[in-house]
Amino acid sequence: MATNTIDAALVQKMFLAGAKNLESKKEWINDLNVFPVPDGDTGTNMTLTIMSAAKEVSAIANPNMENLSKAISSGSLRGARGNSGVILSQLLRGFTKEMKGVSEITVETLALATSRATETAYKAVMKPKEGTILTVAKGISDKAAEIASQTDDIEEAMRIIIEHAEYVLSKTPDMLPVLKEAGVVDSGGQGLVVVLKGMYDALTGKVTDFSITESKPSNEQTVPGAGKGAAVENVDIKFGYCTEFIIMLDKEFDEKTEADFKAFLTSIGDSIVCVALDDIVKVHVHTNHPGQAFEKALEYGQLTKMKVDNMREEHNQKVVAQSELQAAAAKQAMEKNSEAEQKKAEPAKDFGFITIAPGSGIAEIFKGLGVDEVIEGGQTMNPSTEDILNAADKINAKTIYVLPNNSNIILAANQAASIVEDKELIVIPTKTVPQGITAMINFETTRSAKDNGDAMTDSLSTVKSGQLTYAVRDTSIDGKEIKKDNYLGLGDKGLAAVGTDMDETLLEMIESMMSDEAELISVYYGADIEEAAAEAVVSKIEEKFPDVDVELQFGGQPVYYYIVSVE
Repeated sequence: MATNTIDAALVQKMFLAGAKNLESKKEWINDLNVFPVPDGDTGTNMTLTIMSAAKEVSAIANPNMENLSKAISSGSLRGARGNSGVILSQLLRGFTKEMKGVSEITVETLALATSRATETAYKAVMKPKEGTILTVAKGISDKAAEIASQTDDIEEAMRIIIEHAEYVLSKTPDMLPVLKEAGVVDSGGQGLVVVLKGMYDALTGKVTDFSITESKPSNEQTVPGAGKGAAVENVDIKFGYCTEFIIMLDKEFDEKTEADFKAFLTSIGDSIVCVALDDIVKVHVHTNHPGQAFEKALEYGQLTKMKVDNMREEHNQKVVAQSELQAAAAKQAMEKNSEAEQKKAEPAKDFGFITIAPGSGIAEIFKGLGVDEVIEGGQTMNPSTEDILNAADKINAKTIYVLPNNSNIILAANQAASIVEDKELIVIPTKTVPQGITAMINFETTRSAKDNGDAMTDSLSTVKSGQLTYAVRDTSIDGKEIKKDNYLGLGDKGLAAVGTDMDETLLEMIESMMSDEAELISVYYGADIEEAAAEAVVSKIEEKFPDVDVELQFGGQPVYYYIVSVE
């Protein structure tokens, strides 16, 4: 029997099934990355992006196209990580723009929605490249438009569309020679096909489990003492219920409304955290009357993720320990929120800075250069759009410069810049840590915001960057044969050196970066390198390049043994 329409309840299940299928195959997708380095992250980024939306979608008790569209679009937009994640969020955003206006999805709706998805995603990328996830998305929308005139059966249409998507995916190596040489298809395109297959399995009844478990970034911060199982004794709690929930706003929640709501929460409890973000408000309060908090919150919108823990249950050591952990986290968040409120009360300064740093040493270097907020991450964990928005919210400045220091974070930074309303975010397209440091050095307080942005961007061409890591599989890139565990030197334009000896490979990489104008080599050694070993390799660099100054600094970055700049 033909299936001619899909209602909201089935759309909800299909989306969750697509997300779960992607999550289950993320490591396989990671392994498709062209460069065989240990931070292959396409599958991880796409999974964290779609799971951000899936958590909101799964919380909807009475789904309709409008509330599903809102959850999918806003959840994926804020949770977007990496280029592949941002493009996926834009595909979902475009699709839901068409979906929210109908009560049921037909084959014709599918064609219109996939076309709008492709159009939205292409517009989000400054220089779209074929042979990528965008090409697969275009193949999907083209086939959907073609099939709309041939059948009304959505099940048949999706089967044909997925078959065509797999065909387009198989052709991506013909469009990008680097894929063909590495022997892989495009990882982002593969991720998109995996999502579609999961959705199709839900449509046909092959999948029936739609439960979502939270997928967390590997660099997520934890409260000191968490997980140690320490007993809590003689707990004297004034307010007994740790209450948490999210308000899905359906009316304006301005500064006055937020202040009034916080005042009400203060009247019934303590340890209050109330953070408004776009169309949701995250709330935490310790109170003896959780119901009163819920009732008041219902005045502003629907509630989701409601959680109440009885902190007086001392007989259950695990529950008490967890409650104390949440209280500590709430206190920490409250203190940070209080500091942010105090900063907002002060006159805004002209300029602020956000940067992404892959190691503690590099973070300290940026702070020393005047950066306000350092987001930990980079190669091993790309921060999300929401991470950048949260950092911007902490800075009381009229103009904030964002230094991504990674080509895979620039799109997320641009997306954050397009969302923020109360200040201007200017993204300096730094692709490496050395570029970020150079940009900061070239900032001058006497310039205008635009002139500084132009000068910082122009300065990026004055520095060459290199990174030394290792291969996780056999492959071939730029005509160089790579074996698993080989050392890899990656330059600004790709693979610069391959070898079995770390120091020799590093020297070969640096040699490829040198020019007659070079005056300074800066070496940042990683978490896995001892200082003595780093000093020894600097001696070799000085011996090989005697006319150039060499500086050594602790970077603390994981995975990459050395980050090097030549200026």
